[in-house]
Amino acid sequence: MADTKEDDTIDDKPMPLLDHLIELRRRLMWSLAVFAVCFALSYYFSGTIYYVLAKPLADVLKTMGSPDPKLIYTQLYEAFFVRIKVAMFGGLFLGFPMIACQLWLFVAPGLYRSERRAFLPFLAATPILFGLGASLAYFVLFPIAFHFFAGFQDMTGGGGVPIELVPKVGEYLDLVMKMIFACGIIFQMPVGIALLAKVGITNSKQLRGMRRWAIVILTVVAAIFSPPDPISMAVVAVPLILLYEISIITASWVETKPVED
Repeated sequence: MADTKEDDTIDDKPMPLLDHLIELRRRLMWSLAVFAVCFALSYYFSGTIYYVLAKPLADVLKTMGSPDPKLIYTQLYEAFFVRIKVAMFGGLFLGFPMIACQLWLFVAPGLYRSERRAFLPFLAATPILFGLGASLAYFVLFPIAFHFFAGFQDMTGGGGVPIELVPKVGEYLDLVMKMIFACGIIFQMPVGIALLAKVGITNSKQLRGMRRWAIVILTVVAAIFSPPDPISMAVVAVPLILLYEISIITASWVETKPVED
């Protein structure tokens, strides 16, 4: 049953600016505390997280005849900073739900009850879509990309000098973590477009009219994030185009309807 105009109220009480800043500081402190705990936990298990991130490359190299795949580091302090990066990566993943809750607790009191109900599904969908994007990168894009690039190895080499892939651990993990975050953010497309439709910036009719341009742009994005072959590009492009179609549907659900006379 929809809220009446009288029931659709704001629960927030009038507060001076200083009190709002104090509340913001409290939420930020809680978020930093959550991240610190998750960072410490991730640092303790950084070896396991590193193994998970390195496994796609190791599996590809094993299938291509490398019996002992490895990553190297060439600077004395590089391995330590790799553990820090891995811990930050894990800390952000583990702490994101709680940090998002702190942001919601700060913003929600200033929203009408109907607005809170409208935004809650988007808040719940964000980590799910991010996980789907990260899974696409890890289970689909990485094996295809790594197999393509590792295919340039030449164990005989020109003049008997072999060319073997031995990546630096820091550079490899930077690439992997950036790709995971990039795919996770790209998969937020339905949430972002639905929010734009909710506030009236766009609507489903405009999105349908832009479908051809959207397909071209998403195909270009897929070409950038995938190896330069048609199959790999299609593996990335098809989910992105499906996300755009889902975005049209979600926009039609939440878009601001014109008021009829």
